[in-house]
Amino acid sequence: MSLEWVIKIISENWPMFLRGAGLTLLIALIGTVIGAVIGLLAGVIRTIPMPERGAKKLLLNVINAILSIYIEFFRGTPMIVQAMVIYYGSALAFGIDMNVFAAAIIVVSINTGAYMAEIVRGGIVSIEKGQFEAAHAIGMTHVQTMWNVVLPQVIRNILPATGNQFVINIKDTSVLNVISVTELYFVTKSISGNNFRYFESFFVACMIYFVMTFIVTRILLYIEKKLDGADNYTMISNDTLQK
Repeated sequence: MSLEWVIKIISENWPMFLRGAGLTLLIALIGTVIGAVIGLLAGVIRTIPMPERGAKKLLLNVINAILSIYIEFFRGTPMIVQAMVIYYGSALAFGIDMNVFAAAIIVVSINTGAYMAEIVRGGIVSIEKGQFEAAHAIGMTHVQTMWNVVLPQVIRNILPATGNQFVINIKDTSVLNVISVTELYFVTKSISGNNFRYFESFFVACMIYFVMTFIVTRILLYIEKKLDGADNYTMISNDTLQK
């Protein structure tokens, strides 16, 4: 590897690298947020208590079956294939001329939602049953129990997994080059095709990916630490207040 070529590539192409990195972060961020919302809704629905009989039971069974198919399909197929099917398939099957950026957001969001659905479901199941029983004992409905008691705990508990999914999405956006999304990998491929210095060009891209994921990871760790509160705190009791 030539250090001179690395410096030359950066100095001549830094605007392209910057645009590619910016688009990568944007797609990963939007896709993770939308995917987290999808996963939250799917996870909550999949943990609704099943009625013993009636139309509600039938409807819930149908919805759960659809969600199970969605989760298994998108967790069991590569994102690069999903991108091809959604972008080119929508044009062939339905005549939809989809914008590549919109297609990228849809692919990342749906893929993330499938993984987040299981993460959320696991988070809800991990909550002690006594909390559900206590909430129901004071007259809360299932929706009120989920909103006021369960979900605040679940969201905090799944924050590390959500952050990890965001980091994964930053790296996985590279597969979107197959539908011509001008993210970092696509830009680097174009630059290396112009200068024929493939190793140096992709070394720069590698360092940019590392810097992005490193910074994002540290920011998420900082947020988690803030949510946890201080490590050393004093419990305040009635005796303490009286003094």
